[in-house]
Amino acid sequence: MKFTVNRNLFLENLNNVMRAISSRATIPILSGIKLDLSEQELLLTGSDTDISIEIKIPVSEDLTVESTGSIVLPARFFSEIVKKLPGKDFSFEVKQSFQTQIISENSEFTINGLDANNYPRLPEIRDDSSFVISGKTFREIINETEFAVAIQESRLVLTGVHFTFSPDKIHAVATDSHRLASRVLALKNGPQTKTDLIIPGKSLQELSRIIGETDPKVKVCPGDSQVLFEIGNISFYSRLLEGSYPDTERLIPTESTTTVKFDLSELSSALDRASLLTHAGRNNVVNLTLDTEKQTAKLSGKSAEIGNVEEDVAFKDLEGKNLKISFNPDYLRDALRASVTDSVIMNFTQPLRPFTVNPDKDDVAFVQLITPVRTY
Repeated sequence: MKFTVNRNLFLENLNNVMRAISSRATIPILSGIKLDLSEQELLLTGSDTDISIEIKIPVSEDLTVESTGSIVLPARFFSEIVKKLPGKDFSFEVKQSFQTQIISENSEFTINGLDANNYPRLPEIRDDSSFVISGKTFREIINETEFAVAIQESRLVLTGVHFTFSPDKIHAVATDSHRLASRVLALKNGPQTKTDLIIPGKSLQELSRIIGETDPKVKVCPGDSQVLFEIGNISFYSRLLEGSYPDTERLIPTESTTTVKFDLSELSSALDRASLLTHAGRNNVVNLTLDTEKQTAKLSGKSAEIGNVEEDVAFKDLEGKNLKISFNPDYLRDALRASVTDSVIMNFTQPLRPFTVNPDKDDVAFVQLITPVRTY
């Protein structure tokens, strides 16, 4: 196996494959990257069993082939070597006993490889139920829900986002049982039959980074235990989480007794200041006191070790019953970061009942739910 390739082109694709490599690989060969060279293309593959990424680099003036073959190289060392090579191009040759020589200008490395035949095969996923969606739409809905997945694996199904794809819309829900994010976006030419997928949050983080700021077409190919996303020359495989996702719609209150509308940046800044002290204490709790008669909204927090903080927060509208509620400020801060409008409407029912954070636009279907903290 021997080829010459433009270093920048190779490195750009290598960096994306590295997203699938785990530093704690359960199977030793998965700490490596597989290179498979044919007369038409170079295939780079990385996997940690949860995520697998395969990238095709077609033969061109930037990639010339002398002889075909395959090899698995230690991912971390190989990546660092390529990053630090001095020249514009480098040559790559596999010699006896899987020893691999990498040459660029005056620099020459020889590293030990592994037999590519021992590398696990990627799943075969048919595309007869596939559909194409906008990368911008998909990235947006990931970023507005993925942060709310559970980190603890006691209920594995909650570590993923539940997607429902329909012909005309995409609905995503994430919850860790303390908070919830539910987002619906319009979809053109979605699947003809309703498709449900529970995709791990970690997979979605990496997929969002690969989609990037542009708006590529994303082909979604659902399988039985895996889903394949095709983005240009990149094939991104993710395992699916098994089990029934809880019925979250019934958790969202349909009525409220107190409603307040905040400017997003005003509330975010006040929350940052209030949580400066609460983060220092064992109990990370902020109180929000709403007085509809005096028309005041007050944030407060305290730390036994440091002191306390209290701040009147400006608002646009406040109506209903007086209320004092306690909550984890990090949950609200994440909700505000994900918000898609310049102001938000918060709806409350009772001090110990979950409250919602909604965009200040009737045509935006985005609900975030936060469970309060009992402080007595």
